[in-house]
Amino acid sequence: MNGRQDPPAASSAGGTSTGPAETPRTRKRLGPSPAVAIAFLLPAALLLGIWVVYPIVYSFVRSLFGAQNFSEFVGLGNYISIFTDPGTLTTIRNNLIWVIVAPIIVTTLGLIFAVLTERIKWATAFKLIVFMPMAVSLMAAGVIFRLVYEQSPDKGLANAVLTTVADTFSSSQGYPAARPREGDQSPVAAQDGGVVTKQPVQAGQPVLIPIVGVKPEVMPSNAQTAKTPAGEGLSGVVWFDFTQGGGGRNGAVDGAEKGLPGMTVEAVQNGQVAATATTAEDGSFRFEGLAPGSYTVRLPKSNFEASYGGLQWLGPTLITPAIIGAFVWVWAGFAMVLLAAGLAAIPRDALEAARIDGATEWQVFRRITVPLLSPVLLVVFVTMIINTLKVFDLVFIIAPASVQPQANVVALEMWRVSFGGGNNQGLGSALAIFLLVLVLPFMIMNIRRFRRGES
Repeated sequence: MNGRQDPPAASSAGGTSTGPAETPRTRKRLGPSPAVAIAFLLPAALLLGIWVVYPIVYSFVRSLFGAQNFSEFVGLGNYISIFTDPGTLTTIRNNLIWVIVAPIIVTTLGLIFAVLTERIKWATAFKLIVFMPMAVSLMAAGVIFRLVYEQSPDKGLANAVLTTVADTFSSSQGYPAARPREGDQSPVAAQDGGVVTKQPVQAGQPVLIPIVGVKPEVMPSNAQTAKTPAGEGLSGVVWFDFTQGGGGRNGAVDGAEKGLPGMTVEAVQNGQVAATATTAEDGSFRFEGLAPGSYTVRLPKSNFEASYGGLQWLGPTLITPAIIGAFVWVWAGFAMVLLAAGLAAIPRDALEAARIDGATEWQVFRRITVPLLSPVLLVVFVTMIINTLKVFDLVFIIAPASVQPQANVVALEMWRVSFGGGNNQGLGSALAIFLLVLVLPFMIMNIRRFRRGES
């Protein structure tokens, strides 16, 4: 009995055990072991190395050599050529236009569509229609818009719309290459690109204006047999003074000759236009409400100019904006869907509180909706920048061969230099690395944005 007391034993009923401390070796592992995780990740890492890492490394090494093989080391010569060759500089300029214009338009339209679909009844159907182009491949979209931009209004939808609008506001029919019949016996003569009567005319005297040189393709389908109008007032007829197969009299309306509809006719007195009329389907015209007196009847120059045929969408001037239009058609639905999802996540309390405080819808949109949507807007905008830098299919399909140098972009130039006839693998590899350098910062920005959203 030395006063030493042993610690009481832990009660098995209600006491706590003070066994040995838990160590990392004794702690039970959750999930698969590192070996199992590596075994599952190895195939993906192997494919990533084969399809991504190896091509990047090989392209960089290949860009340091000449056109055909590894025998000619040129160092940074290919990269210098990118910024000194005029054709390549054009592609960089076009890519700059794409990066500035296309993402802004796509993001803006997507935001407008997303906001407006919250105010309409058939929002789902509208979203489906706008998003539908995403189901079409870029190559198919290029084929579609190649037809849309056809020069002929009979084939191209864009010019068909433009010419229809122009014809709605313009009553004159163009007859290019048409001219008055020459000769001393002709009652009319050419003047300042138009046609005028040689002698002043008065009411009650039908004015005959014979025209020749009308091409068959511009003769309107609704043209009828020419007739000389009868009755009071100043009237007349404009007709194609030509009988098919020969015969007929010059300067006289024969039975088989057709009138020229849609021509603008002016009655001129003392150098001023007193009245204007338009020829009917049989070429006849009549001036209404014209004061008595002598007049000179004139067909203005506009009658002998080609009718408006639309814009040259596939020409060197408009080719890049035309292709950007096709890009916007494809991607606007994508932007709308993402921004609509972002709008659905905005707290409605903030919007209603602003409206109760007297804010207008524009103020609510500008000061509340847009700031709260800024993360989604940034993701959409950056994604569109990456897509514009990689655009290839639309430019290759839509732009004709004659204007492809004016519409060229870096991705297409890379293919043309390497495989499209240039056979310069070194410069093509340099362009590939240059394109990667352009895309990489925006990809990193998107990845960081996604990580912030997850945290």
